[in-house]
Amino acid sequence: MNNEEIRKKLLELADEKYKKFQEGLCPNTNNIIGVRVPLLRNLAKEISKQNVENYLKNASNEYYEEIMLQGMVIGLNKCSVKQTCKYLKEFIPKIDNWAVCDVTVAGLKMVKNNQKEMLEFIKPYIKSKKEFELRFAVVLLLNFYITEEYIDLVIKTLNEIKHEGYYVKMAVAWAISIAFIKFPEKTMNFLKQNNLDDFTYNKALQKIVESYKVEEEMKEKIKRMKKKCH
Repeated sequence: MNNEEIRKKLLELADEKYKKFQEGLCPNTNNIIGVRVPLLRNLAKEISKQNVENYLKNASNEYYEEIMLQGMVIGLNKCSVKQTCKYLKEFIPKIDNWAVCDVTVAGLKMVKNNQKEMLEFIKPYIKSKKEFELRFAVVLLLNFYITEEYIDLVIKTLNEIKHEGYYVKMAVAWAISIAFIKFPEKTMNFLKQNNLDDFTYNKALQKIVESYKVEEEMKEKIKRMKKKCH
């Protein structure tokens, strides 16, 4: 399937209502066709059966969905960690919105069996000044590293992140809320003493309160921890 055939297929699957909805979720993204994620996944599965290296090398980047497809195909492709990292290194600079970032990360199931290598891979991105490169690293951590083995490292990393980008702050807040659900005691200690800016800290509290996995009594306690932003 070449670029022309892929684009033809995407345009056939376009849904005007969904396009408007997605444009509302990704306010600075102006190249959305309007194809629902499950349909994109089906198309990505088809593409992943062909020569993936050739596809990724020549894939078109004009539309949001064309970029999203590349991220999905990288996740579906069965190859070595080294090869996946090579593909990701070429792909990550194309990410310019939270949706492509998060869907791509969620599809990287290979991380579960290659945690050490992937942790090494994201180190430069954790230090990146680019909003979506850094978000990519944070979302990878919250998806695959909030575990007994890595929780201390994750909390330490989140505490050290300093970036003014809205989508970085929201990812850090989201990661803290997931950490709280899985490791409430450790995360509570962190919430009592941290280097987070007030916006990120309060957003983390909000996300914890919104979770159905947190008991009401705890939610009330968390609400009382909110800081007044100046």
